[in-house]
Amino acid sequence: MSCCCKYKSNVRLDGKTAIVTGSNTGIGKPTVLDFVKRGARVFMACRDMTKAEKSAQDIRDATKNIEGAGTVEVVALNLASLASVRRCAQEILNKTDKIHLLVNNAGVMACPQNKTVDGFELQFGVNHLGHFLFTCLLLPRIIQSAPARIVTVSSYAHKFGKMHFDDLNLEKSYGPSKAYAQSKLANVLFSLELSTRLQGTGVTTYSLHPGAVKTELQRHLDDSFFKGAETIMKGFATLFFKTPEEGAQTSIYCSVDEKLADKTGLFYSDCKQEKVPAKARDPEAAKRLWEVSAGMVGLGSWDPFTAADGTFPY
Repeated sequence: MSCCCKYKSNVRLDGKTAIVTGSNTGIGKPTVLDFVKRGARVFMACRDMTKAEKSAQDIRDATKNIEGAGTVEVVALNLASLASVRRCAQEILNKTDKIHLLVNNAGVMACPQNKTVDGFELQFGVNHLGHFLFTCLLLPRIIQSAPARIVTVSSYAHKFGKMHFDDLNLEKSYGPSKAYAQSKLANVLFSLELSTRLQGTGVTTYSLHPGAVKTELQRHLDDSFFKGAETIMKGFATLFFKTPEEGAQTSIYCSVDEKLADKTGLFYSDCKQEKVPAKARDPEAAKRLWEVSAGMVGLGSWDPFTAADGTFPY
């Protein structure tokens, strides 16, 4: 059985607003449930609105008799489309004047070679660029709401990743696992650079490995590797992988634990800090990734760290 912490605390989120991407299934759904139980107003930012509405109703039903429970609402977010990212960010900014917690949870894994709407390699585009733009667009509001936290779900796969700055879309040499590992390394470097740029603002950042979790992430294995790979993995997962509830524990820990309030830019697994390899804590690589990403998503001269709250770069 995969090692798992069970995070227990009575920390409340009354009056706090949280956003969790990709939260209609997998570890995102129990993360939202936990936040609502703690009293937060939670936005579920999801691609499939039908599934998201059902999951939101499940959470409402599960918390309707809990005193002090918060609320949950759904907004449309397709991280494979920068236009969708911009629309979602604008909708959230229109609906709330505070953002205290952003959990960049959504992701795809081991996909066949494919591109986002904007022409980026799918895994890099969804796992990193979509969340990069989403976070940047919300940052002025998050900074204005401090103390606040930004939590990015990465993976141990970052240890096998390399930033191919000369070919980030992997057009010269694509591999499903190679692309996934690069995107997960990008998550860690993104969180690191965010922590540097946010120093003194009261906003802290965290990246994490949720563990090997039995979720829909494995749904592309047949297409990427061989027919039957998904079935084999599901059998293996039943025996050895964490449940989504178990996989959500480190996300919840990084989001609410009071002992982490003065920590930032670090990596966590099983509710404990873990050291990352040198390539994942390289400040030059983190800075370069930020600058390249800002160009790829078209931020131009708009700086989320100095922009007035409520302004938008488009």
